[in-house]
Amino acid sequence: MRDLLSIENLSVAFEVGGRWVPVLRRVSLQIDEGDSVGLVGESGSGKSVMALSVLRLLPRAARVIEGRIRFKGRDLLELPETQMRTIRGGRVGIVFQEPMTSLNPVFSIGFQVAEAVRAHRPMGSGQARAEAERLLDLVAITPAGERLDDYPHQFSGGQLQRVVLAIALAAEPELLIADEPTSALDVTVQAEILELLGELRSRLGLAVLLITHDLAVVAETCSRVSVMYAGQIVETAATRDLFDAPAHPYTRGLLASIPRLGRPEVRGQLPTIPGQAPALGDLPTGCSFHPRCREVMEQCRVDEPEMARRVSGGEARCFLMDSSTVEKAEIGREDS
Repeated sequence: MRDLLSIENLSVAFEVGGRWVPVLRRVSLQIDEGDSVGLVGESGSGKSVMALSVLRLLPRAARVIEGRIRFKGRDLLELPETQMRTIRGGRVGIVFQEPMTSLNPVFSIGFQVAEAVRAHRPMGSGQARAEAERLLDLVAITPAGERLDDYPHQFSGGQLQRVVLAIALAAEPELLIADEPTSALDVTVQAEILELLGELRSRLGLAVLLITHDLAVVAETCSRVSVMYAGQIVETAATRDLFDAPAHPYTRGLLASIPRLGRPEVRGQLPTIPGQAPALGDLPTGCSFHPRCREVMEQCRVDEPEMARRVSGGEARCFLMDSSTVEKAEIGREDS
């Protein structure tokens, strides 16, 4: 597979109270053509900021400090806005968490999908309406032809998310960014949306970046996963390798907190990570995770770790990375 999106050492800061607060710190991420990558982390870790950076939709109070965002070899940060518009919503589509905030309540669904089509593909209103029907059928809004003139309030939450997905696919993108697309839905509908994303990726040859706070969501959906904490990626690996042998203490803590049948947490003893994530404007010295880490060493309090190779493949940002990484991961799972 060829490189599609390459984020290299991206740092982003927000102006807060007259000073610049780091939100992303030297973040790197690679997505190949047709790939499915999960980006996981707690709320406030910087996941959505990364998505907005790719599309150059950061608020005015934010700025890119350093780094590159390459899409098929072109640095998006250097493109003029006229060219960026062909990328944003064209080559790169996005689905946000709350579908109602993405749709206009006073226009019909068919009109809104058709307008998205016409914004990126030259065609008349009749052709655009027919294409809107095809897209709605593609995302399993049935019968699509009978729903074109319905309004957002006539759809369920899961159906609205499918409509937003149809709009994101209107320009036939090569990359789809799905930012917490299932968090506002019940469990059954979540599974349906994730299954639909998988089907669309296979059928259309899409690459997908799935942003979520839930590692369980990416388990059956993504081939690779990156874990974010306090504005940094702390671990990245093939999904199976990361679940089998998590190398970073934060990743191990996230996996241990997933409820499982037959485990003690079923009786009310759900494992947790002590403490809470630091405010991005008040980061600790050394490793950002050290105040919450059960394996902290003195070096962790002083020095900031760099990414190191995992024994089982991938990388992790931890001083414990050595030949015993897999063994440590196994012990961590048994203790949890």
